[in-house]
Amino acid sequence: MDVFKAVNMAVKGNIYEEGKVTSRTFWTAEGERKTVGIMLPGSYSFSTSSNEKMEITNGSVEVQLASGGEWTGYREGGFFLVPAGVSFQIRCDGIAEYVCSYS
Repeated sequence: MDVFKAVNMAVKGNIYEEGKVTSRTFWTAEGERKTVGIMLPGSYSFSTSSNEKMEITNGSVEVQLASGGEWTGYREGGFFLVPAGVSFQIRCDGIAEYVCSYS
């Protein structure tokens, strides 16, 4: 998705990892909550409170969904699903952009 039209956006950003990962929350006309963000090179750990679909819109990432599990790569156009209540690891060598959808 290149453009989201007719959205309501939160003014305050979501800032993680000392500013190395940032996003903005918005709601579609249908009421679906999403975030659009950017990640600087590094390794990060996140936890989910709801089901999450993370789509990579630019760059590439590697994700480890289970502690000690395999790392899986995703690049622009790819996505992965994270169940609610799960912690996961994500890393990138370059700048990566993403859109998260929640359910």
